[in-house]
Amino acid sequence: MLDDLGDTLLELVHGDPEHEGDIGGVIIHDPDDEPIYPIGALVLAVGASSDSLATLVRDLGRHHAVGVVVRAPVAVTPEISAAVEESGVALLGLRRGATWTQLNALLRSVLAEGDVGVSEKESLGGIPSGDLFAVANAVAALIDAPVTIEDRSSRVLAFSGRQDEADASRVETVIGRQVPERYTRRLTERGVFRELYRQDLPVVVNPEGMGSGHAMQRVAIAVRAGDEVLGSIWAAMDGELTAERSAAFQDSAKLVALHLLRVRAGADAQRRLQADLVATTLEGASGSRDALARLGLAGKTLTVLAAALRVDEGDRREQALAADWQRLTDAFSVHLSAAVSSAAVARVGSAVYALVPLGGDAEERAVRLANDFCDRVGVGLPMVVAVGPPADNITSLILSRASADRVLHVLRDGRTGRRVARLSDVQTQSLLLELRDLAVARGDRPAGPIACLLEYDESHDSGLIETLKAWLDAFGDVTAAASVLFIHPNTLRYRLRRLADVSGMDLDDPEDRFEAMVQLRILASR
Repeated sequence: MLDDLGDTLLELVHGDPEHEGDIGGVIIHDPDDEPIYPIGALVLAVGASSDSLATLVRDLGRHHAVGVVVRAPVAVTPEISAAVEESGVALLGLRRGATWTQLNALLRSVLAEGDVGVSEKESLGGIPSGDLFAVANAVAALIDAPVTIEDRSSRVLAFSGRQDEADASRVETVIGRQVPERYTRRLTERGVFRELYRQDLPVVVNPEGMGSGHAMQRVAIAVRAGDEVLGSIWAAMDGELTAERSAAFQDSAKLVALHLLRVRAGADAQRRLQADLVATTLEGASGSRDALARLGLAGKTLTVLAAALRVDEGDRREQALAADWQRLTDAFSVHLSAAVSSAAVARVGSAVYALVPLGGDAEERAVRLANDFCDRVGVGLPMVVAVGPPADNITSLILSRASADRVLHVLRDGRTGRRVARLSDVQTQSLLLELRDLAVARGDRPAGPIACLLEYDESHDSGLIETLKAWLDAFGDVTAAASVLFIHPNTLRYRLRRLADVSGMDLDDPEDRFEAMVQLRILASR
């Protein structure tokens, strides 16, 4: 990990970076809420003070963490040095200019490179299949220049070492995992992308006119699989693009294409596998216990979260709707994994479900996570999130999913105005919706006085149903109801007398009023 990120993001402050086993996950330390630490955790101590650092390091040692990252520069006191040596937890510094969000994303990308699910012996071009960072380093050695591998949207998929040899714009690109928009705009204006994607030869981009921070020339080549452009390779290169370097670029593009296809296939397979395991677990099928174990969640108390799009699916083209669902699934997975690395997220049917081990006070923590997610993503992707009760076995997990589904039904109906809720927040609305669905399924229609009023309104356009609803909603307050309808109170009194005569309803009888409210809410609202 230090080999991949040490040039631009991290520095080893104190301790031995060698240890047995793999890094078990990335955890963000919260002093007010103790997370669940996997074995071999790498902990991001955001905002940790030097006064508490020694205590934190010793505590992480007891949780079998392998490293802790704090903001550089770090003053290593004798107490901190002793804590590092006693605990075996390496102390790392996050360099200035880099953000915690960027580091978190990069760490997860580097660690996920080994999660494609292939055998260690499987390789492409002598490099472990799908290991894009190893591919980037191999290409950099071949052409003697630091490189990035990017997708069609100029997002950085992987990068080689030696990035400190490049210019400031390359460092900014690597840290942000995205070519800055000001550079992509200039490249587009100069026709670089058009030239890049229409040929198989390397394209040289001179630094003149690219703006401050862009001091070195770039050499790029498109990565293709048949007619499909998968991405590109970009080198920050000094010197002339010789025939040998050009040939090396072309050979590298073919190798990168194989690995990108392998990564895409592996990601699709992993997504399908996780969806199958989550669905099996939530449905309580015969293999549910095994599925939960394969997700790494066996024996843990889990909270079920269910997210769904809020938009009317009839108003969206099928292709756009599918893209929105995929964005929701991916964004929900990234958001929850940043807080709890072992969270399992997958779309099952008409919702995106998450199984999240949250420990104590699970419901409150789940609500906070869901609200944070809606605040960050909800403007561009309107959605709602339901929170089920904690579950510690398969049976209670099924019940938790059912509870989340009931809440989701209410939230998608849109009448509450909520984005996040538990069943206790919307239980009455849930019961009413279930009654309405039952009535629709059986074909029930309004009867008695309400049926008479609906028929009379249709024939005479008298607005008696509207009058009754406003009066009931105002708890019989004639002045308030008249104000809602923009009529005089005496007009409302006349209409009330008229609807009583037409329907035979006794407005002074609480049973008649209750029956009217139920029918208006459940049957007439359709």
